[in-house]
Amino acid sequence: MTENSRASERAELHRTIWRIANDLRGSVDGWDFKSYVLGFLFYRFISENLTRYLNADEHRAGNTNFDYADLPDSQAMDAKDDVVAEKGFFIFPSDLFANVRARAPRDPNLNETLAQVFRNIERSAIGTASEPDLRGLFDDIDVNSNKLGSTVIDRNKRLVKLLDAVGDLEFGDYQDATIDTFGDAYEYLMTMYASAAGKSGGEFFTPQEVSDLLARLTVVGKTRVDRVYDPACGSGSLLLRYAKVLGRENVGRFFGQEINLTTYNLCRINMFLHDINFDRFDIAHGDTLTDPAHWDEQPFDAIVSNPPYSTHWEGSDNPLLINDPRYAPAGVLAPKSKADLAFTMHMLSWLRTDGTAAIVEFPGVLYRGGAEKKIRKYLVDNNYVDTVIQLPPDLFFGTTIATCIIVLKKSKTDNKVLFIDGSALFERQGNKNRLTEDNRTQILHTFTTRQETEHFAQLVGAEELEANEYNLSVSSYVQPVDTREQVDITELNAHIAQIVIREQQLRDQIDTIVADLEGTEHTDEAELTVVEDGVA
Repeated sequence: MTENSRASERAELHRTIWRIANDLRGSVDGWDFKSYVLGFLFYRFISENLTRYLNADEHRAGNTNFDYADLPDSQAMDAKDDVVAEKGFFIFPSDLFANVRARAPRDPNLNETLAQVFRNIERSAIGTASEPDLRGLFDDIDVNSNKLGSTVIDRNKRLVKLLDAVGDLEFGDYQDATIDTFGDAYEYLMTMYASAAGKSGGEFFTPQEVSDLLARLTVVGKTRVDRVYDPACGSGSLLLRYAKVLGRENVGRFFGQEINLTTYNLCRINMFLHDINFDRFDIAHGDTLTDPAHWDEQPFDAIVSNPPYSTHWEGSDNPLLINDPRYAPAGVLAPKSKADLAFTMHMLSWLRTDGTAAIVEFPGVLYRGGAEKKIRKYLVDNNYVDTVIQLPPDLFFGTTIATCIIVLKKSKTDNKVLFIDGSALFERQGNKNRLTEDNRTQILHTFTTRQETEHFAQLVGAEELEANEYNLSVSSYVQPVDTREQVDITELNAHIAQIVIREQQLRDQIDTIVADLEGTEHTDEAELTVVEDGVA
């Protein structure tokens, strides 16, 4: 299959998925209905993934007619412990997506059947290493919700349609492409839901091209990283970008934390759908700023994050936080109403000495005074700020504000900060701006070479930053291109002189014409008098 045909096939699949998602939801709000579409997509994936895994093992052993989906549940139990140890979960043959779907039109208790299937999958991991990764994974798929219908019959009709629609999607029959296509379809759906939801969607999903840039900024010169981390991981798109950039096999483990329960579940599902096995990711639920979950796993080789903008946190209301080793070095806490730099300090603290962190920041953190200025002073004085990149406006869902990226390093080779103005690097696509591959390449090249370019990139020493009140706004150091029309004063004056001369010439001509007209009038009057005298 050629690259063009593959892209065309993917685009057609995307259109089909979005059409189905909208048709199925009926009067239910799309943002509320996303858990059903995404959840059933996940249910199908793990069913087929497990079936393919078990069938391949039997086929290699010579049992070429074996199909796990046809096996009685009682026989399947023999392999349960080994399957859970390897895959992290177990599904009875009767609970597989394809088998539940085949029985669904004739099952008057389909809603309860599905609820039990989901419980069985989660319970299969109890007491094993994968239990935290499976616990509560299907909580957001409420098969008894009135959103699906006012009666059990109505709800079951909607569930049958969901099973059929997701089951009919053509994901291909080749192993690697199947995995990539499931993951790609999931990310596409999340992108569309985030776009349609506006502000609420923007809180859990970072556009893929921004994710790509952030990940690449942190792995320049590397072909492998052992531990990657995102303290506000949302649906996991930033973390999973490392698998795209370096390859799944070149990323050791993925770590993240998310405060929103629904989004936390989306992130874990996203990991499975991208074929990241349970023993290679550790996604925690909770508040990173006050109750971080990965003390024992830090420091991390690469950190990326798009934390919530200007969110509230305990800050100075919690007397313990000023002594927290993550925040104490700055001598001050981020404002209670603006936790942006609290996330920044947390990430710096958990960054390896030779690691890199790339953080999307709200523009106000670059120049506001008070506690935020003191934190910036700490970052600059200790030479932790490597680069500040101004992004174009209207990249993110839910906001049109032009955000920026701050890149932190603990082992810089110079004592300067590189400022890059990427505000003009975008293409308008649909109702949002997009960073193209060329745009990202230009930023990455400048970041890597640290070369100054007029109107685009400037290196600024710590002394100048201090003199400028530790203002880290790109516009304070990179002068924009002057698009005003350039005027040659000498040429303009000469032109004005010509206009004055021409004006005088025109006045002279007008005076001559007027004088001639006046002379003619006098002659006519004299002739008329002579005639009148003759008649008299």
